[in-house]
Amino acid sequence: MDPRSEVLLRQAELFQGSVLLAGLPADDLLGRLPDAHGWCWHAGDQAALDARFTERSHFGVTVPERGFDAAVVFLPKSKDLTDYILNAVASRLAGREVYLVGEKRSGIEGASKQLNPLGKPRKLDSARHCQLWQVTVANAPQAKSLESLAQEYELPLAEGPLKVISLPGVFSHGRLDRGSALLLEHLDKLPSGHLLDFGCGAGVLGAAVKRRYPHNLVTLLDVDAFAAASSRLTLAANGLEADVITGDGIDAAPMGLSAILSNPPFHVGVHTDYHATENLLRKAAKHLKNGGELRLVANSFLKYQPLIEEHLGICAIKAEGQGFRIYRAKRG
Repeated sequence: MDPRSEVLLRQAELFQGSVLLAGLPADDLLGRLPDAHGWCWHAGDQAALDARFTERSHFGVTVPERGFDAAVVFLPKSKDLTDYILNAVASRLAGREVYLVGEKRSGIEGASKQLNPLGKPRKLDSARHCQLWQVTVANAPQAKSLESLAQEYELPLAEGPLKVISLPGVFSHGRLDRGSALLLEHLDKLPSGHLLDFGCGAGVLGAAVKRRYPHNLVTLLDVDAFAAASSRLTLAANGLEADVITGDGIDAAPMGLSAILSNPPFHVGVHTDYHATENLLRKAAKHLKNGGELRLVANSFLKYQPLIEEHLGICAIKAEGQGFRIYRAKRG
């Protein structure tokens, strides 16, 4: 069981009623708290929770409509997202309890200060390298719309400026990361057909290729509901149409693709995790049609070339700079 859940269960008597668990892990916590309900924005965790606890977890970027008597927020990976989630739950809980739980290495001690606008926070427990904080909502905030927290910036591209709308918690919120910037310079000669932006984040690559290759069908895929929402806003801001889907890795992608483009993630919260990218490299061939192409940007220190060649075929380094490489391989 996740150590954060273990800390909650040390105080299980506090969580026996109708409690919302926001950002909960995919463990047995719902089984141990039978009246609790989850709010999840990670597609992989949601699938695991759905399989075990049918209709007890809500997936998406907005707080569930159902009523609840208290809420536990599992500390998200970003301060902006923490503010949004705390605001969303506290706006519904005047005079009631909000709890914040997280690992010490995720910054729970500092994050507890984000409870201050709601009331007077107090630390309830410290165990399993985690802390549990509680606040009674004395100052219930007005609920903020997610769009009001969006950040917009423009990219000067050959086809004209591209607007990017990013939401709290989305990779590289409010700015373009160096890897995506390099890949944007090397989107030439993509095959026609169905293109996939894997790990789409704010939708930069998907929107750029849809505008550059308007006759191609483009799908954007991410594990995170906030990324999918951000991508939809980016597409709409540029008058573009593409499919945006959530799913846990390449297994959720369509078949018969002409190209897969990716600046794949390797961080989940504070943890480094290469699983999603390595799974992509192993299975890309299955999702590409004959002659289909994988074009990927990654940190130069990551040894992806042998893995690509093992599972897909000859892999060329198309470009490199600022600590990144673009790999290109075709399914034979």
